[in-house]
Amino acid sequence: MKNIIMAKRQQNPTRKKAMIKALEKTFGVVSTAATMIGLNRSTHYEWLNTDPDYKQKVEELENLMLDFAETNLHQQIMEGNTTATIFLLKTRGRKRGYIERQNIEMTADVNTTKLSPEAQQKIDDILNEEY
Repeated sequence: MKNIIMAKRQQNPTRKKAMIKALEKTFGVVSTAATMIGLNRSTHYEWLNTDPDYKQKVEELENLMLDFAETNLHQQIMEGNTTATIFLLKTRGRKRGYIERQNIEMTADVNTTKLSPEAQQKIDDILNEEY
C-alpha cells in the first residue's frame, strides 16, 4: 500500500510543476531543486525518461537559462570586460581563427594482431606519452 501511495505521489502533476519552479530558482541544479520540494532526485530523472511534456519543459528551462547567461555575457562585453570578450571569441569566433588549438576527432578500427610484440609495445608507448 505504501508503494502505491508513493507512486501516485511521484506522478502528481503538482509535484512536477513544483520541480520545474524549483529548477527555475536554482538555475537547473537538480539536487538543490529536489531538496527544496522534498523530492528524490532520481524521481526527476525518471520523469525525464517517462514524461515527454515534463522533459520538454525542463529543456525549455535550460534554453532560458542559457539565454540569460548569454545576455549577461554580452552585457559584460559591452562594459569592456576583456575576459568575457576573449571567452566569446574562443567559443563563437573559431571560424575567424580565434582558437588556441584544433579539436580533431578520428575513429578507426585498427587490427594490431598481426604486429610483432615489439611494434605493439612501441604503439602503446607512443599513445601513453600522447594521452
